[in-house]
Formats: sequence, structure tokens, C-alpha cells
Amino acid sequence: MSNHRYNLRNRKGVTATETATDEKQSTPVKSIASPAPTKVNGNKTPSSTNNDPDYKSGTNWVHEGGIEANPYLFALLLLAPLLSLLLAYATSPAMADSTLITHPLTRMIPTCFADVPSCLTVTLSAGASVYPTWEGMQFILLWMGVALVLERCLPGKIEYGPETATGHVPKYVDNAVLHCFTYSALFYLGSNIGPCGSVEERQLLRFFLPWLSNAVINTGVCDHYTPYNFGIIYDTFPQALAFLNLFGIIFCLFLMLKGLHYPSTQDNGSSGSYVKDYLWGTELYPRILGLDLKRFINCRFSMTFWQVAGLSYCYKSYVLHDNTMDWGLFFAAVSQYIYLVKFFVWEMGYMRSIDIIVDRAGYEIQWGCLVWVPAVYTLHSRFCVQHPSGLSFPVACTLFVVSMLGVLLNYAADRERDVFRASHGNCLVWGSKPRYITAKYTIVDRNTGKETEKTSLLLASGFWGMARHFQYFFELTAAYSWCLLANPFRNGVLVMFYAVFLNGLLVDRAQRDTDKCRLKYGKYYEEYCDLVPYKIVPGIF
Repeated sequence: MSNHRYNLRNRKGVTATETATDEKQSTPVKSIASPAPTKVNGNKTPSSTNNDPDYKSGTNWVHEGGIEANPYLFALLLLAPLLSLLLAYATSPAMADSTLITHPLTRMIPTCFADVPSCLTVTLSAGASVYPTWEGMQFILLWMGVALVLERCLPGKIEYGPETATGHVPKYVDNAVLHCFTYSALFYLGSNIGPCGSVEERQLLRFFLPWLSNAVINTGVCDHYTPYNFGIIYDTFPQALAFLNLFGIIFCLFLMLKGLHYPSTQDNGSSGSYVKDYLWGTELYPRILGLDLKRFINCRFSMTFWQVAGLSYCYKSYVLHDNTMDWGLFFAAVSQYIYLVKFFVWEMGYMRSIDIIVDRAGYEIQWGCLVWVPAVYTLHSRFCVQHPSGLSFPVACTLFVVSMLGVLLNYAADRERDVFRASHGNCLVWGSKPRYITAKYTIVDRNTGKETEKTSLLLASGFWGMARHFQYFFELTAAYSWCLLANPFRNGVLVMFYAVFLNGLLVDRAQRDTDKCRLKYGKYYEEYCDLVPYKIVPGIF
């Protein structure tokens, strides 16, 4: 899921390219006084409607709430549960010999239009054929169980998220990188290519770490343990996704009720609409027994699944096709793994992004991370298990290099902003003093109505001076490269679905951020846009 907006629930302030700081700590290139703050009535009930000024303050300048403001994304949101099941079916062994899936434009769509009733019947039947099984449920529960143990046990430095308008400061143990590599190692060691596999299957471990292989065998553990196949993520995917679909829908209902009746912090409330409350959520930082549910679902489950899945699919393809390496799938898996290592390195930055500090724990974010990320973000790689890309090593390697440039530049842009924030603008950007705007903003205590004025810095140098969301361009570069590694010229346009979806999502998100900032700053944001006129692509858009 993308993570580039910056906001607080009851704050009139900080955007994606901002950082909050005391005014005396920096000298602005250009100083802007904030517009008159909007008064907030602190006595409104949690059930206030979205026309109520208190509710609008609660949305923290997110234009009309979340994705539901965009009719196209909202329609996709409603169809997503069925669509996710269809995507799981499309990449399953059941469709291995179908030419419809590899030629959707020339065969599948014309066939459907020729007989619409039959097409609808077949489509619904395909979706219904993907149902949860004990094997799929067991895999997901064990996957989450291991992630939970690591979340609780791995050490790390204590870090804090931004303070909310109610005074809540979220606290985290920063053990993301340790989690990332520990989970990957455990998944490998417990599989059939780990120390308990057959002699032929564990050749890789015997070659690189013979001492580890011998040590585990000598303990006698392997006499009582049957390893799973390293391709288990592909083998159980349809059944596991069907379980996640049901679990996610019920879990989001639980989150909605918890936020209304048993919130973990005061950053909660209702829009007055059960539909909106379910979709967008009612609570910003839900916790159970100290476990941060948003971080656990968004990062420790979703991102870890995406990271390891590519390697699992690559192994499955290799074995399925007579030990033949699909270089397109291989390089896509490696590039995505590195991208997600970057994500875990930057996880505390993500914990200060809009997914965490603005978007509440509802269907849009939590169901999306539980179901949509596994179904869509791994689609192009999963497709290649049954339908190899056929790319040569040089072509696949070239696309890999392009994808890595996207990953590295995406990280460089995020890092540049983080350093600027941490230094309160007292740093160099591309060898020069940064250009930025100092803007005042006001936070309002929800209970007392007391206003507190602060300042924030809007960076307009480096990557952030070229476009207001230039990091999106680098993220899309990586995404399109991964999808091209699945060879749409051979496997059809379906393998491009993730990149096209992400393209629409990020363009919509950039527009929402623009609308939000115009509501906050009015003519002053227009001055900022004069400094950085482009949203994503310099000189174009």
C-alpha cells in the first residue's frame, strides 16, 4: 500500500512535504502566515455527521474522507472482494491451459460479449469456486502467529509517531529490519529446501552454510518435523485468500464497533453514516493488549507476505517447469524483495505517513492490506508460475536495473525529506541550502476548544522542488518494471493490472492532497504551488 501523505486527525496543518517545528528553529526563505483558524466545537458527540464542523476537523482536511470520494475507486472498492477471488482463480492451476487468460482483449472479452448471460454465470462460478479450506486458514493463522511472536519478542529502539491533536503520542519498538530478515530466514529454514529437506532439496544450504545444515540435523529436530514446500504460498493461495477475505470483512466490522465503543485513544469518532464508518474507520490508533493493529496488519502481515511471496512463486515455477529458471520472475522477485527491505528500513517513516496518522483503521486500509495487497501486488509474479515470462537473461536483467533505479530513487526522495525534517531545515539539499516555506498552523483541543499555534516547513528543493510528489514517479517506475518482467506481450495485459491500479491510486492521492492543502492554506498554498507547480512528473503533470 502507498504511504506518502502526512496529516493528523484534528490538525490544521502538515502535508506530505512538511515537517512541524518551532518557528525560532529555522530561517525561512519565505514566511507565510496561516489563514484564520476554523473554530471547532469540542462538545459535539461522536455521532456527528459529515456536515458538522467537528467531524470535518476530525477528517483533518482529507477531502471528503477517503477513497469513497472518487466514484471509480469507490466502485472498485465495492467489487474488490469478488475481484480478488477472480484474480486468485485466474492464476491458479485451473487456468493453466486457458488461452483466455493470456489473451483477454482478443479472446476473453469478445467471448463474453458474444454471450453475456453465460459469461456472468461462468464468472460468478469461478469466484464461488475459490473458498476457504482448513489448509488455507491454517497457513494464514500460522503466518500471523509467527509475525506476532516476532513483533513481541524482537528488540528494537523505542520510537514515537507524531502527536495527535488529542495529545496522544504513539509508541513503537523499531524492530522492522530485524523482523524482515528473521521472518525470511525462518520461512526458508522451515521449508523443504532448509536443513530438514531431502539431500537433493537442501543443496543450496549445504553449499553456503554446511555447518548450519549439519548442526540442525544433529539435534534430531528433523526426525520429528516435516518441512513444508517452499512453494506453499502459491499452493495455498486461493484458499488462503478466500479465508482472508471473510476474515477481513468481519475484522473491519470489529474495528468499527471498537472505535465507537471501546477506543484506545481519543482519536476516534463517527461520521454519522455506518457505511462511511465501516469503509474509512472510526479509530486512528486501535490497539489490543498493547498490539498496534494497524502496524501489525499493514507491515508485519501485508508487506512481509508480499516480500516472501515472490521467492515462493519463483521456486514453484522452477520446479513446475523441469528446473528451468524464469528470469523475468526471478528478477521481479529479487527486485520486490529489495524494495520491501527498503520499506522496512524506512518503516518509521511509514508510521508518520497518511496511512497511519490520517486514514483510520477501516475497510479501505485494513481489508486492503489483508486481501488486496496479496491478491493484486503479487499478481504479476503469481501469473508467471503457470505462464512463464519467456524473457531472456539480458532483457530481464535490463528491466531489473530499471526497477532498482526506481527503488533507489524512491528511497533517496523519502530520505531527503526525512533528513530535512530531522534537521528542521538546517541541512544541505543537493549541495545547497534548501528552499522552503515556513507556514503557521493551528491545532485545536477537541475538548476545550483551546487553540495552539505551531509552524511547519514546506520543502521546495531537491526532489521536492521538482514535483510535489516526485517519489510517486519512482514508485511507478519500479511497479511498471515488475509488471513488464511478466512479459505482457506474451502473457497479456492482465499482468499489468498492479501498475495500472497503482497509477490511478497515486494520481488520485496527489489530487486529494492538493484539495486538502487548498482547504488548509487557501491563497498561501497557491504560492507554494507557484514554487512547485507539478504534482508528480516535472514539466508534464
